[in-house]
Amino acid sequence: MIVVVEGISAVGKTTWCNQAASASLLPESFPADRKSQPVQDEQVAAYWTRWNAKRWSDACAIEQLYAVAVCDTDPLKLHYSWCLWQVGQGTEAQWQLAWQAARRAVAAQQLGFADLYLVKAIDAATARQQMAGDPGRTRKNFELHLSLQAPLLDWYRAIEQVFPGRVLWHLPLDFKIPQTSANTRRYDLRAFDALLDALPRPAFDLAR
Repeated sequence: MIVVVEGISAVGKTTWCNQAASASLLPESFPADRKSQPVQDEQVAAYWTRWNAKRWSDACAIEQLYAVAVCDTDPLKLHYSWCLWQVGQGTEAQWQLAWQAARRAVAAQQLGFADLYLVKAIDAATARQQMAGDPGRTRKNFELHLSLQAPLLDWYRAIEQVFPGRVLWHLPLDFKIPQTSANTRRYDLRAFDALLDALPRPAFDLAR
């Protein structure tokens, strides 16, 4: 079983993951060379899809060893490009390239959908308070991430629409992983396409 834990920065997902999982945890991570990543949109999409595919492969390896893998942030992570477009911080062209690269990876079973998604929302004041109480972590893009919460929740509502019963809107207080059945549509391109169809258009786009 692959479990994804999601929410914006300072929501508490990393703390929860560390409590709920040890050897079965796939921590949030980034490429060592990301500061020198490509600048062309198509190359950027390929770059991040390769990295996300690595995280997915690592999650599958953990699942094989421990029967469950708990992922601090979604290895698919296609939501990030979409959320940036939603708030006007990315372009539709960048989003198109991102989902096309991700779709090819799903077709090749290099990326996939989880069995369970645990998603937590947080109000802005609490998020800022928790950020201030964690000086050991730098969150220089905190305000941007705060603005991404609404579209992030829209994304997982779309996931819930495609995969009913696989999204829980809280992190269990007892740190126990809820049990669920295997997602037989892990690499289903029809599910991928249905997810894209379920996503709302950006408000600024609808206003044109």
